[in-house]
Amino acid sequence: MPWPRAVRLKSDRLVLERLSIEHADVMVNVLAPRELYRFTGGEPPSTEELRARYTRQARGQSEDGAAEWLNWITHPRNGGPPIGFVQVTLHRAAEGMTADRAWLVTPSAQGHGFATEVAQQVAMWLHSIHVQELNALIHPEHEASARVARRIGMHSTTISHDGEILWRKRLTATGTR
Repeated sequence: MPWPRAVRLKSDRLVLERLSIEHADVMVNVLAPRELYRFTGGEPPSTEELRARYTRQARGQSEDGAAEWLNWITHPRNGGPPIGFVQVTLHRAAEGMTADRAWLVTPSAQGHGFATEVAQQVAMWLHSIHVQELNALIHPEHEASARVARRIGMHSTTISHDGEILWRKRLTATGTR
């Protein structure tokens, strides 16, 4: 069974455009603020590093084909440079597809509800393609990401991985629970 592919999505204020290698040139500025790495570690990528990363991610799946990668660049709907991204890794499980998600909004665009808006838009799309479970790993001190997760109906679990807490939302055929 083929994997779903990322499609262009729109919310009230944002457009989620499928990732391409060409996005590296503008995303390097979006990912430059060092405060973005407070909870995740690492440092801002160079344009060359970002091109290499986007080349792998734009391929759309892991080398063994066990996971599908869906990546979007987030833009204001009324135009302008990107303000962030959304990543989803799909896995097949006995009960259906699961989605591991991550979102990022550059500091200059934070505090306006953009992360919640894109996270909700992607959740609705994932539900439409019959994903059964949404997951996100969130650092226990990253309250802004925890607020986004709560606003879209995710709940923290007692499961942790590499110092981050697993947040989860199960989807049903008729809605979410």
